[in-house]
Amino acid sequence: MEIINWHSILESLLFAAGDEGLTLKHVAEVLDVEELKAFELVEELKQVYEKDPSRGIMIVQLAGTYQLATKKENATYLKRLVDSPNTAALSQAALETLAIVAYKQPITRAEIEEIRGVKTERPLHTLMTKALIKEVGRAEGTGRAYLYGTTKEFLDYFGLKNIEELPKLPERVEEEFVQEEADLFFEKFQESINS
Repeated sequence: MEIINWHSILESLLFAAGDEGLTLKHVAEVLDVEELKAFELVEELKQVYEKDPSRGIMIVQLAGTYQLATKKENATYLKRLVDSPNTAALSQAALETLAIVAYKQPITRAEIEEIRGVKTERPLHTLMTKALIKEVGRAEGTGRAYLYGTTKEFLDYFGLKNIEELPKLPERVEEEFVQEEADLFFEKFQESINS
């Protein structure tokens, strides 16, 4: 008989769900168990984290969902990570993605990828982690993809009162000029982030 490591599976599910978390009903559906069993498994894993001081995570219940969170005791070190200079700079991919979101918002990941011509999952994650962009809704139609837009922090960081204060993009220009302007924009953008 196969032994199922429920805690391991549940931990993976909660990690993959991220900030969205999982409802008890969703956990039960995915594990193919009754909701009572799902509740017991969540509570057991929650106790494992709470009783083991060597663990850095815990399970919290917020707005009807369960999600993984870091332990409060480690807040000082997490703050250092966020404030460290190594995490301040954005990659070229993140800068490109941020510019696209800023000018085309609300926009889906697929639309961003179509403009950039490459995958953007990682740059989007980076920008959300730095609170420069956020999910602002869902697109209509099949799949109801997330729509992304800039945040108040984005406006504060760049000293903008509102998104309309972004520099206007030229309507009709030569491709070479567009590339030069984009390079200049990203260079100035990177300088402002690093300073």
